[in-house]
Amino acid sequence: MAKKVKFHFNPETLNYEPIVQTFGHKLKQILIHLFSGASLGALFFFIFVSTVESPEAKQLSLEKSRMQAQYKLLERQFDEAQEVMTDLQQRDDNLYRVVFQADPIPLEVRKSTAGNTDYYEHLLDMTNSEIVVSTTKKMSELRKEIYIQSKSYDELVQLAKNKDEMLKCIPAIQPVLNKDLTRMASGFGWRIDPVYHTRRFHEGMDFTAPIGTDIYATGNGTVISAGWKQGYGNCIDINHGYGYMTRYGHMSKILAHVGQKVKRGDVIGLVGSTGKSTGPHLHYEVHLKGEVMNPQNYYFLDLSPTDYDRMVQMSNNSGQMFD
Repeated sequence: MAKKVKFHFNPETLNYEPIVQTFGHKLKQILIHLFSGASLGALFFFIFVSTVESPEAKQLSLEKSRMQAQYKLLERQFDEAQEVMTDLQQRDDNLYRVVFQADPIPLEVRKSTAGNTDYYEHLLDMTNSEIVVSTTKKMSELRKEIYIQSKSYDELVQLAKNKDEMLKCIPAIQPVLNKDLTRMASGFGWRIDPVYHTRRFHEGMDFTAPIGTDIYATGNGTVISAGWKQGYGNCIDINHGYGYMTRYGHMSKILAHVGQKVKRGDVIGLVGSTGKSTGPHLHYEVHLKGEVMNPQNYYFLDLSPTDYDRMVQMSNNSGQMFD
C-alpha cells in the first residue's frame, strides 16, 4: 500500500503542497506521544492507589481506629480520676486543713504545669499527635496533683500527731483572773481614744485590775520581746508557734525574759499603767499569722458557755479604751 502523502495549503502560491517529514519533526511527534502516554499512565496509577487500599493499608487503618478508641477511653478515665482528685483537694482545703488550722494549698501550686513543654512539642510529630499530647498532658498534671496531695496528707498526719501540743500553745484563757467578768474595760474594734478623743481601732482588749495583779501567759510559748515598747509601756510578746503571738502591755513589772519558755498559766508580769495609759489595766492582743484577731474568741478554757456569751456582749458594748 502506497504511503499516504499529507498536504498543507501555501497561502503565497495558493496551492496545496506536500508536507516534507523531517527527522526532527518525527522525533518531536514520538516524544509527544510518549509523554502523553506516560502522563495518562501516572494519572490512572494515582487514581488506583487513592481508591483501592492494599491489605497492609487496611490493617494499618484498622489499628489506627482501634488506637484512637483506646485513647478516647483512656481520656475518659483520666477525666473521672481528675474528678476524684478535685473532690479530695476540696476536702483537704475546706475540712482537714481547717480542723488543724493550716493554710489551704494555693491553687497555683496544685495546678502548676508539670513537665517540660519541649517534650509536648516533640509529641506533635507523632501520628494522632493531638490525642497523644492531650493524654500525656493530663497524665502529667494528674501525677503532679497526686504528688501535691500526698505531701499535704503527710503534713496533716504530722499536724494530727502534734494536735495535743498545738492545743497547749493556742491562747485559750484570759490573761488576768476574771471569772466574774468585772475586769473587762474595753473590747476589740473601733473605740474612742481616751487621750485624743477620736475614733481609733483598738487591736486588743483592756482588763482593769489593781497595780500588781498577776498577768498570765495564755498558752505555751517562748518570750520573744520583753521591755519598753512605744505606746505599750512595759510589754511582753510571746510566740506560741502555729502562727500565734500574744502581747501584754502597760505592765508595772516584767517577770519574764527574752528566750524564756513559758506555759499556760505562768505569771509573766504585773498589771500597771505604763506607756500610753489612763489607768491601771492590761492591754492584751492576739495575733494569728501576722493578723490581729479578736481576743474574745480565745477564752474557751476558763469560761462556761453562759459566761462566754456574756463576755462577748460586754466586750462589744465597751466604748472607751484605757490606752
